[in-house]
Amino acid sequence: MTTLGIIGAGNIGSQLARLAIANGHQVVISNSRGPETLAELVEELGPNARAATPAEAAAAAEIAVVTTPLAALDSYPEAELAGKTVIDTNNYYPERDGRIAELDDESTTTSERTQRRLPGSKVVKAFNHIMAAHLTTDGTPAGSPGRRALVVAGDDEPAKAQVAALIEEFGFDTVDAGPLAEGWRIQRDTPGYVHRRTAAELEADLAAARRYRDM
Repeated sequence: MTTLGIIGAGNIGSQLARLAIANGHQVVISNSRGPETLAELVEELGPNARAATPAEAAAAAEIAVVTTPLAALDSYPEAELAGKTVIDTNNYYPERDGRIAELDDESTTTSERTQRRLPGSKVVKAFNHIMAAHLTTDGTPAGSPGRRALVVAGDDEPAKAQVAALIEEFGFDTVDAGPLAEGWRIQRDTPGYVHRRTAAELEADLAAARRYRDM
């Protein structure tokens, strides 16, 4: 049993909480509005879930998840996340996040920014290229024909393996995209983004991805 500490209780965060509970894990979930606003979700999740502040969720986490708009980056509890694997599900949506120059000029990626903000953590990009609703419907047992695959990217190999194992447990194959700097290959407008793909198809999509400046 692993404790997932989730920072961000929107569509992705809530669905990951459901998956974790369904697979026998514990969840500590938080948002920016306070634990009391999560009472209904926690009641749905059951006795292995509780609501907390972001710092409390981070402190309790064996694996943490950050799944927020990019404006929340500076609020991540750095001290509580130090030394931990942190799954970053985030994407850059200028219409929501405003313009961010270093993402616009592609000198960095969203998850590299998260790693820079959390230098003591081991950031792994995952769960950013699947519609939230499909997290709890598209998983299938290992070896199933046409099993859907999801990407991991990260600079720490043991952390990537830890997240890959969780993804497998949740019902998906995994494809390693390489370091965080390669996470752009599965951002919005790339071939594999939000489309259902097998591992082989997703590998082809990653290879076919092009930078925005080259499109």
